[in-house]
Amino acid sequence: MIGLIFSRGAEGVPPPQPLDFATLVLPSSPNTCLLTPSTAPGQGHLHHDPFPVTTEAAFAAIRAIAAGQPRTYPLADYPARFQAQWVVRSRLMNYPDIVVAEAAPAGDGTGLWLYSRSLLGRSDFGVNRARVMAWLGAFEDRLRRG
Repeated sequence: MIGLIFSRGAEGVPPPQPLDFATLVLPSSPNTCLLTPSTAPGQGHLHHDPFPVTTEAAFAAIRAIAAGQPRTYPLADYPARFQAQWVVRSRLMNYPDIVVAEAAPAGDGTGLWLYSRSLLGRSDFGVNRARVMAWLGAFEDRLRRG
């Protein structure tokens, strides 16, 4: 745990693997937030209808959103899956959270999966939900602007 807190960027975070949202089981702790397309089966805290853009455009947009976020560092990129992962460090304590985004065909458009989770502790005081909502809002704004 000490290594996670005193590391910088994505250092000290366990090596990632691609995340399979179809088999993801959310933990019982309240320190996660998962946004799924409304057309996707399974669990999720938040849902959004598919976006009327290509998968490539959606993936490029969410990667651009992540690149503009403070204390956010690339962790893994799986372009063939249209999935990327980042480490987001808290401002005061340097705690690492993981954010995973994936774009995939859904209905007549592209679905966005956005999963933010804490690596440490049980409660996050709503930080992961707020992050997902902020990234979603920025994503929608970016798509509107083209």
